Amino acid sequence: MRRNNGSLPPAISLFFLTPVIAEFLPGYLSLDSLVTALVLAPMYGGGALLIRELTRRAGRGWWTILILGLAYGVVEEGFGTQSLFNPHYADLELLQPAHLPGLGMGAWWTVFVVALHAVWSIALPIAIVEAFTASRPRQPWLGRIGLTVTALVFALGVAVIASFTMAGDDFRATPGQFIGAAVAVVLLATLALTLGGKLDAQTLAERAAPPVWLVTALSLLAGAAFAGSAFLVSSGGADQLGWPLVLGYLVLVALMVTIVRHWSVSPDWGDAHRLALAGGALLTYAANAFIETPSTPVDPALDLAGNLGFALGAVVLLLLATRRVSNTALRPQRVGQ
Repeated sequence: MRRNNGSLPPAISLFFLTPVIAEFLPGYLSLDSLVTALVLAPMYGGGALLIRELTRRAGRGWWTILILGLAYGVVEEGFGTQSLFNPHYADLELLQPAHLPGLGMGAWWTVFVVALHAVWSIALPIAIVEAFTASRPRQPWLGRIGLTVTALVFALGVAVIASFTMAGDDFRATPGQFIGAAVAVVLLATLALTLGGKLDAQTLAERAAPPVWLVTALSLLAGAAFAGSAFLVSSGGADQLGWPLVLGYLVLVALMVTIVRHWSVSPDWGDAHRLALAGGALLTYAANAFIETPSTPVDPALDLAGNLGFALGAVVLLLLATRRVSNTALRPQRVGQ
């Protein structure tokens, strides 16, 4: 499965780290459910690893990873959990805000959860693990056999989650909804190969990169604004807040793409800046755990202990990654690389 001996550890790390960051760090799952990470790893870890390998083998960069991350979000929530279509998923009314009756979907939940997966479930774990391989961040980790096995493991992971979901819920999406989700995945994958490449702009020598602290601050603020919207919905007034939040998401995404692309064409933009973006998102997720209610009942003391442990682990991981990047002498690369 491995491409070479040095590439196996980061591939394995990404495979198992991704479900921890995606579900346990933000407090969606609690410490007593940690074994669940092994069940989630094929879907989460397999998806992140597959996207990373396809992108790097194609010579593409971060914009491609992010757009493929959107496609991953559609796969997980459209086929795995069917939350994009289930009006009572997890006993919640997720499709009520900004409801789209003709599609049987909710605009708020669709935009929120798909974007959440693109950034936090896919791009963030890849960025953290690649920071530890800063001397060769764009090198593929897997050969053809490894890539094929990863794709099969990912498909199996989605199937397992789908089977668990259907075993505990009688809801089934319509054939039209499944077809629509499949078309969306194909369109996003196509967009990743076209728009993703176009966003990889040429370096502009006269443009200076911002200080790393400013990049971190922007990432923290944007992450807090995005993640915090879920609590606005849960606090009431879902019907009134749905469409304004959808508009807010689109504006926020447009601003972040514009600002980061403007910064990243500087010849001074490098690994430290990319890690700063990831670090802000990582810390946002860690903070979220302390106000998040786990999906299954848990003793409050154990929940707090788990939140503190995962948050501390995230800080240590970020510090180690920062040290690794600082100790690696590389020619600065733009964000698309």
